[in-house]
Amino acid sequence: MSEGGFHHPDRDAAYDEARLAKRNLWSSPHLVCDYYGLLPGQAQKAHAHAGNDKLYCVLRGRVEVQLGETRRELGPGEVAVAPAGVVHGLRNPGPEPALVLTVMAPPPA
Repeated sequence: MSEGGFHHPDRDAAYDEARLAKRNLWSSPHLVCDYYGLLPGQAQKAHAHAGNDKLYCVLRGRVEVQLGETRRELGPGEVAVAPAGVVHGLRNPGPEPALVLTVMAPPPA
């Protein structure tokens, strides 16, 4: 069994000019945890997971989160939770880079 790990956005965050950057922090049979780095205008296309809950926690910048038909702009410290089966996605409306911690349980197959 792994003891886990310690992560910090200043050291572990990633951004990609071409698309949303995902940096895996932890994967196990129970959950997956990533940093999502979004430059201005970048997005995660709306989608749903039939058997997985997903949590978004904004660490830096601002993102617009979609949960079902509802869209809300969130800033640092704010959290959105998408239960299994609910359409969700996010985008960075700009002008600053955004960083989001994501947790999904159980991990996608």
